[in-house]
Formats: sequence, C-alpha cells, structure tokens
Amino acid sequence: MDELLVIFTGVPLILFTLFVAPIWLILHYRSKKQVSQGLSEEEFATLKKLAETAEVMSDRIQTLESILDEEAPKWRERA
Repeated sequence: MDELLVIFTGVPLILFTLFVAPIWLILHYRSKKQVSQGLSEEEFATLKKLAETAEVMSDRIQTLESILDEEAPKWRERA
C-alpha cells in the first residue's frame, strides 16, 4: 500500500522537479527580462504611428459630430 502511494505521488513529483520546474523558471525569467528591457525601436515607431493615427481619427470624429449637430440636432438620441 505504501509503495503505491510513493509511486503515485513521488514519481510525478520527481518528474516535475527535474523537467517541468526548470523549464518553467527559465521561460518565466526570460519573459521578465524581455519586459524589463522595454520597447524596441521598431515597436516604439509602431506605437508612435498608432498614436498619430488615433489623433487624426479623433479630429475627424469631432468634425463629423459637429457637422451632424448642425444638420441633424437629434442624431444622438437615435443611437
């Protein structure tokens, strides 16, 4: 009975300790290192371009809303 308990609990624990835990730790700290390094130049350029695009879209939305406010004052109530 005790031998079965050792087999069913000990073997998976040993396998986890020898194989899964080291790989898990390596991958965890590798991802932490990448996050702490910040954005690459390419990622920063992409982020800057997206921010500029969002600003242009915001301006366009404000313009469209002001046109709609003049031409159809109750358009917000329909939405």
